[in-house]
Amino acid sequence: MIRRVTSPALCPPPTYSHATVVEAGTKLAFLAGSVPLDATGRLIGEGDPLRQAEQVIANLTEQLRAVGSDLRHVVTTDVYVVSSDPAVLAAVWGVVVRSGLSTGPHSSTLLGVACLGYRGQLVEITATAVVPETDARAEGEGETPAQEQAQVEEQVE
Repeated sequence: MIRRVTSPALCPPPTYSHATVVEAGTKLAFLAGSVPLDATGRLIGEGDPLRQAEQVIANLTEQLRAVGSDLRHVVTTDVYVVSSDPAVLAAVWGVVVRSGLSTGPHSSTLLGVACLGYRGQLVEITATAVVPETDARAEGEGETPAQEQAQVEEQVE
């Protein structure tokens, strides 16, 4: 079970939760950083952090699929962006929000950094997700991302 919590004693977060609680005994997947490379190792979106963020989300989606999970079951992320400009960080976060990754919403940290591992790389996302016992895709049918984002606290079993 996943419980996402937003504390009324803290400033309301725009599209993430203050904390995520995962019940003991739940299967978790700890994903390596998702990077903007295609299947052949070619950098996608040279010089374009938004295009790179889209590729990172696509790769993260595949990582999750490979372990039997999906974006909806992500409980925490760290989003790294090579920039010190808050507008660039906000634009990359916009890609995250539109992707459905912030649905839940999950706990997240958005960081501006000086450098990432691959030449030309501007974005990377690390994630931890619950691997549900049942088909994760079937559980979310019928709810739109906007409906899920509007919930202050959500439980997923």
